[in-house]
Amino acid sequence: MATQTAKADQKSMRKVALTALAGSSIEWYDFFLYGTAAALVFPTAFFPKDLPPVVALIASFSTFAVGFLARPLGGLIFGHFGDKHGRKKALVVALLMMGVGTTLIGLLPTYGAIGAAAPIMLIVLRFVQGLAIGGQWGGATLLVTENAPPEKRGFYGAFAQSGAPVGVILANLAFLGVSQALPDDQFMSWGWRLPFLASAVLILISIYVQLHLEDTPAFKALEAAKKAKAAAGEPVAPQRSPILEVIRLYPTRILLAAGAFLSIQVSFYILVAFIIAYGTSPDGLGLTRNTMLIAILVGSVIQIPAQFWASSFSDRHGRRGIFMAGAVLTGVWAFIMFPLLQTKSLPLIILGVTGGLVTLGLQYGPQAAFFTELFRTKVRYSGASLGYQVGAILGGAFAPLVAVKLWTDFGIIWVSVYIAAASVLTLISVWLLLETKDSDIHKVHDDD
Repeated sequence: MATQTAKADQKSMRKVALTALAGSSIEWYDFFLYGTAAALVFPTAFFPKDLPPVVALIASFSTFAVGFLARPLGGLIFGHFGDKHGRKKALVVALLMMGVGTTLIGLLPTYGAIGAAAPIMLIVLRFVQGLAIGGQWGGATLLVTENAPPEKRGFYGAFAQSGAPVGVILANLAFLGVSQALPDDQFMSWGWRLPFLASAVLILISIYVQLHLEDTPAFKALEAAKKAKAAAGEPVAPQRSPILEVIRLYPTRILLAAGAFLSIQVSFYILVAFIIAYGTSPDGLGLTRNTMLIAILVGSVIQIPAQFWASSFSDRHGRRGIFMAGAVLTGVWAFIMFPLLQTKSLPLIILGVTGGLVTLGLQYGPQAAFFTELFRTKVRYSGASLGYQVGAILGGAFAPLVAVKLWTDFGIIWVSVYIAAASVLTLISVWLLLETKDSDIHKVHDDD
C-alpha cells in the first residue's frame, strides 16, 4: 500500500511538473517572440522607414523594455492575488492574459497602415505581456516547489525554470521555420505574424490547469490552519496586504534576491536579443539571421540539462555555492564570448553563445527553490515575485538597449564589462543571503 501511495504521489508530481513546464514554456515563448521580433522585424514594421537603422533598433528595444517595466507591477498584483486566493487561480489568469495579448500582437496593423497608433498599440500589448509574465513565474514556480518533496525541491523547481530556455527554443524555431519557408519580403510583410498567432494554445493550457490541478499543500495548510483557529475560537491574524507584509518582514531579503537575479538577466537578454542584432547588423558581424538563431537554439538546448544538473546539485549541497559559481563563470565567460563570435565561424559562435547560456543556467536552475525557501507561505508568492521582478527590471529591461549603446559608442568589450559587473553584484547578493536548502516551507507560523 505504501508503495502504491508513493507511486501515485510521484505520478501526481510529474503531472504538476510537466504542466508547469508546458505553461511556462509557452508563456516565455510569447515573451521571447517579442525580443526576436524587436531585433529583426519591429524596427521597420512599427517605426518610420526614414529612421537610421541603429535609431530604429534602439526605438524597438525601448518597446521591448516596456514589458520589463510592467513585470514588477504584475508581480505585485498576482502576488497579492496568489497569496490571498491561491497559486493556481493566479497562474490561470496570468496564462490567459499572455495568450490573448500575444495573439493580438500578431494581428496589429503596421506603421505604414495606421501611423503612430501602431507603436502605441504595440507598447500597450507589450505592457500586457509584462503584467502576465510578472505573475506567471511565481505561480508556476510555487505550484511545483510547494508540491515537491523536500529532497527534490531544486530538481522539480527546474521544470518551471526550464520554461525559459524551452521558450527561447520554440520562439527561435518558429522564426527560423517561417523565415526559411518564406522569401524575405513575405516574412517581413506578414510571415512574422504566424509565431505570434500560434500562442493562442496558451489559452488551452490555462483551461487545463484550472480543471485538472489542485492548489499546493503549503497554501492549503495555511488556509486549514486559519479555519481551525476560527473554529476553536482562537484569534486569527487580520488579513494584511501580502505585499505590505512581505516588505515589512523581508525588506533586505527582497533586495538581495533582486541582486541575485542581475547576472542572469543581463547576460540572458544580451544573449537572446542583443546578440541577434549585433550578429546580423552590417555595423556588427554582418552574419545571416539564421546563423544567429541556430546558435541561440543550440545553446538553449544545452542550457536545459545544465539547469537540471545544477538544481539537483543544489538539493545535495546547497543553493548558494552553485549559484555563486555560476555568477563567477558568467562574468569570466563574458570576455571569452565576443572574441568567439568575431571569428564568424558557426561552431565557435555556437560555443560562445552556449557557454554564456550554460553558465547562467547554473544560477537559474536552482533559483526556483532558492527564492521559494526565502519567504514564509503567507507572503511567498509576493516575496518571490517581487525579488524576481525587481531583478528583472534592473537587469533585463534595458540590457539590450544598454548593450547597443555600449557597443556603438565605446566598443563591444564594454558589453563584456557590463555582464561582468552584473555578475559581481549577483555574487555579493547571494553571499549575503542565508543557505535555504533545509527550510521547512510548509510551516505555519503562530501569527499567520
